[in-house]
Amino acid sequence: MDNNKLKIDILERLKLDYPAMCRRWFDDIRVIGIIDGSVHIQIDEPVQLKYLQRCCTQPFSDVAQFVTGRLLSVVFVGTDTGNVPAGTTVSGDSVGGGSSIIEDDMLISPDYNFDSFVIGPGNRLAHAASVAVSERPGQAYNPLFIHGGVGLGKTHLLQSICQTAMSANPSMRIYYVSCNGFMTQFLEAVQAGEMSSFRNKFRAFDMLVIDDIHDLSKRDQTQEEFFHTFNTLFQLNKQIVLSSDAPPSEIPHLEERLISRFCCGLVACVEKPGFETRVSIVNKKASLRHIEIPDDVATYIATKLSSNIRQLEGAIIKLQSVSLLDNSPITLTMAKKEIGNEATEAGPRHVSIQDILDAITDFYDAKLSDLLSKKRHKSITTPRQLGMWLARKHTRFSLEEIGGYFGGRDHTTVMHAIKTVNQKIECEEYFARDIEKLEEQLSDSQEV
Repeated sequence: MDNNKLKIDILERLKLDYPAMCRRWFDDIRVIGIIDGSVHIQIDEPVQLKYLQRCCTQPFSDVAQFVTGRLLSVVFVGTDTGNVPAGTTVSGDSVGGGSSIIEDDMLISPDYNFDSFVIGPGNRLAHAASVAVSERPGQAYNPLFIHGGVGLGKTHLLQSICQTAMSANPSMRIYYVSCNGFMTQFLEAVQAGEMSSFRNKFRAFDMLVIDDIHDLSKRDQTQEEFFHTFNTLFQLNKQIVLSSDAPPSEIPHLEERLISRFCCGLVACVEKPGFETRVSIVNKKASLRHIEIPDDVATYIATKLSSNIRQLEGAIIKLQSVSLLDNSPITLTMAKKEIGNEATEAGPRHVSIQDILDAITDFYDAKLSDLLSKKRHKSITTPRQLGMWLARKHTRFSLEEIGGYFGGRDHTTVMHAIKTVNQKIECEEYFARDIEKLEEQLSDSQEV
């Protein structure tokens, strides 16, 4: 079979079977042949390669089997790695010049780069500072602290910094992680008696980028450890980049010494995008997904949804799904019908464990008794794990206390649940959308 035709057939089928997953940069892949029962697909960019290996292997394999009529799997390989199977770790020393070192447990979305970021009045300073930091790590602004509401582009900027810095400095050790990810690794190290390894890992990076640092609130032991990690990196002139939903001084129960250090560099705010910026965001997001959005539809979406960028992206995905289902183009009539009076404000507030249990059982149509039972069917374990994740994020209960609320489980089960949910958020867009809906539901329940 002709390799180029196989590529075209695979991409066309992906658009039909997995529309939300498809991206414009998929056009850059190359089918290099069928080897030992596997379709080998090559991509040059290391971040894109890792993303494909972690999140896209099964969908591509399903489609390859459909278009060839053969029982094939898909293996993604990089330019310098030859025919290395998906999931194999390739160190910076074993690949050719120009390849970046990407930590095994770090996943960055190829979507989140500076080219796809829409600059507006509300994010101009944060964007300029991010570009400067990515080009001159440890020299421009250190630390760089970006704050703003949910879904306004903080994560996009942080991951853009990582991608640009990795491209410019292939040998540089860069690590991006959520604050919850940092805390989970810390707790696992404490439990396993491996704090030395934990410290050696986090204090050896040339650039440490942590999302949602406000989650350190009330975590006294973790704050203590992060304080020393911060000091070590800062004194070595290593770049530190942090994001938060509030400026340092407004993060509750954060130690004064941490507030002082967070403020010693540049603190930049990301504000809600204005109308013209929202229109540009809609068009940019649609283009990234190969979706044709008429100007009147982009204007309508930007008018109706003003809260955050995730809402705009969610509207695009919804219209894409309806368009494919009805086999019809996206129109203003369709947009008015499907988007309608969707809420323009969202954001989780302080909630209780009972609020979370109520929301989970309602959303998944699950029985509370099943949620708290020992049942391990996926239809129960996924809601249960998500409930634990929400409890960790929105309450101040310990891992042991959360486990107690969810059927008397121990802290290791809760840690596993948090890690599983974080991985699914990174790889499954629809799962991330479900979480947003649940958090909106929790927020609404607090306003009643």
